[in-house]
Parts: sequence; structure tokens; C-alpha cells
Amino acid sequence: MPESSNDGPIAPRRTLGGPILPPPPPEMVEEAEQAKETEAKKQALEEAQRVSREERLAARDAEKARKSEERAQEKARQQAAKQEQKAAKARPAKPAKAAPASAPAPSPSSAASARSAPRRSRRAQLRLVQVDAWSVMKTAFLLSIALGIVLVVAVAIIWGVLGAAGVWDSINSIVQQAVGNDSGTPFDIQEYAGTSRVLGFTMIVAVIDVILITAISTLGAFLYNLAAALLGGIEVTLAEDN
Repeated sequence: MPESSNDGPIAPRRTLGGPILPPPPPEMVEEAEQAKETEAKKQALEEAQRVSREERLAARDAEKARKSEERAQEKARQQAAKQEQKAAKARPAKPAKAAPASAPAPSPSSAASARSAPRRSRRAQLRLVQVDAWSVMKTAFLLSIALGIVLVVAVAIIWGVLGAAGVWDSINSIVQQAVGNDSGTPFDIQEYAGTSRVLGFTMIVAVIDVILITAISTLGAFLYNLAAALLGGIEVTLAEDN
């Protein structure tokens, strides 16, 4: 049977040497095309998401690298500034430049006037704005202990000198004559103001002085800091010695 050349869109499919197959229904064709389109859109969307994720990761890595580079540059600048400060402190004063050989020698009158002219001293005006209370307390404590020791030693020396000079015997005789004790018991001032009692009382006074001086000095440091915060502190002018 000869094949017709005018087959329509629903013409049966022919196979070589096989049976004639009917064409697929249009619904299946449309569903297959829609499934292909959906799969293509899904793949395109996944590809766009993957590209966007990679771009975000690359941007974040670039931002991290930029920040780390900025921190490294800032640290390098700080180290360079510190090294410059150290070098400026350690750098000795520049010596005076030697006069050129062709320069004429200064006259004796100019040299004498230069020697007689007073050298102007440098001055620096500073302001004491804060006092460390802890250092003030330690210093006051040590100084008060030294003052207490000096007080005890001075009282002991003075009491011994007065005893060796016979002051206590004179006081005893004067009191004995003035009171006129008939019982025959002589008056002795050492029983009321002996060396041990006086030294003990002096040690108690020295301990109280240590506590009071330390507390008052620390409180004074706090009060000075408050006053300096309000008024600016004490101005001090320092001048270089000629």
C-alpha cells in the first residue's frame, strides 16, 4: 500500500517493518512540555541561587580581608609612631655646626659680649590635675611610722637627760617641802611619771598619729582630685637651671 504524502497532524506513526502506532494525545505532549519548562526554571533558579550564594561568600571574604588589612595597616602605623617617639627620646642633642673654614674669626668684643649675655632659661608651665590616692597613702604611712619612731626616741632621750641632770630629785624635794608629809614616806615622782609609763604613753600616741596621718593624707588626695576635676588643679612653672 503506497504511503500518502498528505498526512495530517494526527496521522499515525509508522515504523520500519512494524505496526502503525497511534500519535500521543495532546494532553500528554503539553504535560511533557510543561514538565520540561518547570525543570528548566527550577534548574535556572538553583543556578541563580548558587551564584548569589557564591557572590555573597566572596563579598564577605573580601570584606574580612579588607578589615584585616586595615587593622594591619593601623597596627603598623602605631608601631612606627612608637618607634619614632623612642628614637626621638633616645636621639642626643644635635651638636652645634662647626663654622666653615672660610668664615672670619669672631672679634674679641663680640666674643666677650656673647659670654657676658645671660643664657635664657627654658620654662615649662604644667598643671597637677590628679594625685594617686594609693601612692599618697603608702607614702604617708611610711612617713608617719618614721615620725612615730622619732617621737619615741626623742622622748626617751629627753627623759634620760632630765633624770641624769637631777631634775626629778629636785622636784621630789620641792614637793616634799611643800606638802610636808609627816608619815615619813618620801615623795617620788617616778611612781607617777616613770620612764616605762611615759614611753608606753608615747608609743600609744605614735600609733594614733600613724593612723590619723595616713587617713587624713588619703582623704586629702581624694579631695584634691575632686577639686582638680572642677577647677583644673594647681599650676606649676618649671624653669631650667642656668
